[in-house]
Amino acid sequence: SGEGQNAVGSLMAHDMLAFEILRLNEDPNVQGLALDLPESLYSSKILNAVKPEKDVDGLSDVNLGRLVRGEDSDYLVSPTAGAVMELLEDLDGKRVLLVGINGALGSSLQCLLQRRGAITASCHWKSPGLQSKLHHVDVVIAGSPKPESVPVSWLKPGTTIINCSSDLLSGSNTTENAVCSLAVAIRMQNMVKNTERWIHSQQLRKWDLHCLKLQPLSPVPSDIEISRAQSPKAVDVLAKEIGLLTDEIEIYGQTKAKVRLSLLERLKDQPDGKYVLVAGITPTPLGEGKSTVTIGLVQALTAHLKINSFACLRQPSQGPTFGVKGGAAGGGYAQVIPMEEFNLHLTGDIHAITAANNLLAAAIDARILHENTQSDKALYNRLVPVVKGVRGFSSIQLARLRRLGINKTDPETLTEEEISRFVRLDIDPSTITWQRVVDTNDRFLRKITIGQANTEKGFVRQAQFDIAVASEIMAILALTTSLEDMKERLGKIVVANDKKGEPVTAEDLGVTGALAVLMKDAIKPTLMQTLEGTPVFVHAGPFANIAHGNSSILADKIALKLVGEKGFVVTEAGFGADIGMEKFFNIKCRASGLVPSVVVLVATVRALKMHGGGPSVSAGAPLKKEYTEENLQLVADGCCNLQKQIQIAQLFGVPVVVALNVFKTDSPAEVDLVCKIAKQSGAFDAVPCNHWSDGGRGAVKLAQAVEKAANQKSSFKYLYSLELPIAEKIKTIAQKVYGAQDIELSPAAQSQIDRYTRQGFGKLPICMAKTHLSLSHQPEKKGVPTGFILPISDVRASIGAGFIYPLVGTMSTMPGLPTRPCFYDIDLDPVTEEVKGLF
Repeated sequence: SGEGQNAVGSLMAHDMLAFEILRLNEDPNVQGLALDLPESLYSSKILNAVKPEKDVDGLSDVNLGRLVRGEDSDYLVSPTAGAVMELLEDLDGKRVLLVGINGALGSSLQCLLQRRGAITASCHWKSPGLQSKLHHVDVVIAGSPKPESVPVSWLKPGTTIINCSSDLLSGSNTTENAVCSLAVAIRMQNMVKNTERWIHSQQLRKWDLHCLKLQPLSPVPSDIEISRAQSPKAVDVLAKEIGLLTDEIEIYGQTKAKVRLSLLERLKDQPDGKYVLVAGITPTPLGEGKSTVTIGLVQALTAHLKINSFACLRQPSQGPTFGVKGGAAGGGYAQVIPMEEFNLHLTGDIHAITAANNLLAAAIDARILHENTQSDKALYNRLVPVVKGVRGFSSIQLARLRRLGINKTDPETLTEEEISRFVRLDIDPSTITWQRVVDTNDRFLRKITIGQANTEKGFVRQAQFDIAVASEIMAILALTTSLEDMKERLGKIVVANDKKGEPVTAEDLGVTGALAVLMKDAIKPTLMQTLEGTPVFVHAGPFANIAHGNSSILADKIALKLVGEKGFVVTEAGFGADIGMEKFFNIKCRASGLVPSVVVLVATVRALKMHGGGPSVSAGAPLKKEYTEENLQLVADGCCNLQKQIQIAQLFGVPVVVALNVFKTDSPAEVDLVCKIAKQSGAFDAVPCNHWSDGGRGAVKLAQAVEKAANQKSSFKYLYSLELPIAEKIKTIAQKVYGAQDIELSPAAQSQIDRYTRQGFGKLPICMAKTHLSLSHQPEKKGVPTGFILPISDVRASIGAGFIYPLVGTMSTMPGLPTRPCFYDIDLDPVTEEVKGLF
């Protein structure tokens, strides 16, 4: 029927209108929505579809609620209601009748009139007793035209009549025109107010952080028991508390969210906070607690000293999590929570890196196969196919033509010689440096043979798998400064040389855009929280011995804006200061342009005893009595390593605060001795820390020391000039940082240095791939070895990441599983779905 069709049409109109409003709600370029609609479309569904912060008509339920509660700064008055109120003067004690006005407008008017002292009532034109009601009121506000059946004589003389029944933009009598004109003006005022609100929202807002209470137990339970005993805040609540806007986060479940890079543009004029690096002395295989110190420090700063602070941590690889080391969320009462979320898949960044890395690896071998089995013409026809009668180059192919010096855009105009140069990369298989990766410790993938199927037509070669976090794409993620920069770096990745000795890149293979697509979400840092509800960014996770070992520049930059000028961002560098810290300064700080304020150098009595000549320390084996009983001589002898690491930090002109991570077996005399020697060795301060057992309260003295040190004048400088030859830069690090007498380049290393210099890569910084268990290349050499010659077995390049990495001795890029891996203890409760056994 006609009525049925009209009903369906009305529903469709409502749905289409609601969809359009929702689309405009999410448009960051739209700061306000005003609705001028036919009366039939003014439904509660439509009015409430508009986001409250974009509702310039003030008719959504949220705005009406704020109006009723009297939250003056937080609501907008309906333009029509505001116009009526402007036309009415003294209302105190007067009776006002609203006729034919319902819904949001009626509610707004009733509230505003009553606030001005009026006595209000409402009815329809057909209400019983209308004549009596009209005769006893002082003001009549009509929301729909007066029927002819209602004579003017029903009104008592002197009654004020306001007619707001016509459309805002049109009118047929004086009062209608007055209301409409004023309503238009008030709507404009609302738009201005809304825009002012939006501008204010874009500025850095004071944190309104509600920290979580800790009730530490003794003895300290397991990490996962502590993590599970605390109830984290919903991540959208945390985001709001620290000044993130709703359109700047992408929520993953209840406790994780990606943060969009648009925040950097919004806060570009906001001064950065203080930048603190947590490094360590040369560690035992058990680790000395840098992540724990990092978390304890920010918990102390924010939850106890009420100073804005952010921790920026690396995402752990699942290889060590299921292997021997366990997780990396901190420990005890200084953790990132939920720790199982942190240590497992997080938001999928490492999986994205694995996919991108292996796509590039597949592209290399497939290209070699196709070039080996096809003529130039066949290759060209497949690389530049005819689609719907038209042959055209893709944008990445046009870029390759320009690099080849072929300034043509029509595929039909290339000569045979130009076609051959375009289609043939001529990759030399013996020079391929790009390996496949997997995020599992799998020693049997360290050397493999690929291409053994008959379909690969005899193209067989030896290859290997690396652990996923060793991929250059991980280093690129950690060092990139924007999506555009990441795409450029991905394109620069050198995967091999051609048969003329020239580099072959990801851009040459035509895969840059696809890699960027796979990485488009991974580039956004992940927001989590500590046990005390303070914010943490988890982003990127390169190892420090085979890569540069630092979390991402983007996480640091966003955090530095969010904490404000007086806040602190605390980030961690992997392993000892000789490795992670040196790379932080010489590689990460060069790429970011950021200047660190303080270095926190983590030490333990256990590690110092090892450096003083104590027995060897092995993961999984019980500690010898030297480590559990007081031994001041061992501690004093081992402080040489602490002194050396302080000196390394001082090479860069940054003040050092030593954080002694206290264990229950440490005696007060040992703790006092370490702090005394550290201060005598040039540390700004040295502080014992008990955050593992007490949370942020146990690191308050460290936080106070860091705050004081950050006020010192910084004289930060790099260790070497990029203009130096590659070998000289390697030698500078070896002698000044490691304490080597000299370096020894193998013939292969020298050949690679010559090649990289010839290819134009000589001015990149150096990323040494070296054992983390000694200042030297020999893990068993503890303390401060001297007089040794540092052997450089090979030199490789991560051109996309932007560094040259020499290999010191033999470095494995794929860990193996021990006899008893961590996975023996990891389990899932099928009823509660709780993870057990992570540590």
